[in-house]
Amino acid sequence: MSSELFDAIDYLEKEKGIDKDILMEALEAALISAYKKNFKSATNVRVDLNEQTGSMHVYARKDIVEEVEDSLQQVSIEEAKQKDPNYEIGDVIEVEVTPKDFGRIAAQAAKQVVTQRVREAERGVIFSEYADREEDVMTGIIQRKDPRFIYVNLGKIEARLPEGEQMPAEHYEVHDRLKVLVTKVENTNKGPQIYVSRTHPGLLKRLFEMEVPEIYDGTVEIRSVAREAGDRSKISVYAADPEVDPVGSCVGQRGQRVQTIVNELKGEKIDIVEWSEDPIVYVSNALSPSKVVEVLVNEEDKATTVIVPDYQLSLAIGKRGQNARLAAKLTGWKIDIKSESEAREEGLLQDKAQEDLLDDAYSDIDEDPFE
Repeated sequence: MSSELFDAIDYLEKEKGIDKDILMEALEAALISAYKKNFKSATNVRVDLNEQTGSMHVYARKDIVEEVEDSLQQVSIEEAKQKDPNYEIGDVIEVEVTPKDFGRIAAQAAKQVVTQRVREAERGVIFSEYADREEDVMTGIIQRKDPRFIYVNLGKIEARLPEGEQMPAEHYEVHDRLKVLVTKVENTNKGPQIYVSRTHPGLLKRLFEMEVPEIYDGTVEIRSVAREAGDRSKISVYAADPEVDPVGSCVGQRGQRVQTIVNELKGEKIDIVEWSEDPIVYVSNALSPSKVVEVLVNEEDKATTVIVPDYQLSLAIGKRGQNARLAAKLTGWKIDIKSESEAREEGLLQDKAQEDLLDDAYSDIDEDPFE
């Protein structure tokens, strides 16, 4: 066994990031297997590797008995005491059994086993590295495509972008560079499998964290995200400090911050609204860009009836109901949108003339008639 083998192990440790102890264990296991296979031995053996000299020795482990029944597994107490008088019956003695030509045979037999163990160790390193990246955004390059997946090179491994996680209006080409969210990391028999997404709401959240320093440092919090990938999204933000404008921080000067994210998502429209614990305010904000006249809240059913100006009805509902749908998903409240005229017909909103008459009537009443 030459020192070149140990040099190769050092190289693998540096280049592949595999612990040397794992490689040495793999090598010892391979050499034991090779010995038993090539020399038809069932003897319990131990391999000693000397990294300094580059030497290898094989030792058979035998039980010390009074009367030998199996010479491969046992040794007599008399023979053992010739080597060391302190041995007793029941002890285990090691006898060197290294064959002269074992180096050549072992190298051939061990190669496949060592290669397999190295591959397994390398897979373990890759899995550990990427398992910590779950729910993170990574940049990759498209390597190839098939009907089910787009394969994205993330550096040490190819990730799978399933068809259902691809943006509907986005066109993917080999060698394109794109940002993806790591959604799942699995350790399978075929090695680590990584799945990524372009449609997950978490991608939008992470992109804002990367682009807006106030979100990254915690000054501004993202409270909720609602997304219809490739078309439109809504995101609610909050700042505990009243001096900080959470929406303005996300939009950026001249809209530069949000525009960077829009460009990354190939033109997806993004509404940024301010979060509020008051459902009336929060739902009104969530229906942006439409104006809201009044919000009626049903706490028990967690439902709201939102009244908007007649000319704003279609804007509040949105194309194919998208604006109302995203607002409901963002706030967690059911939203029923009605126009002013419809609300008045149903008695949900008083006529303006009636409101003025009531205001005048109340203003004529003395606050304390007994004074």
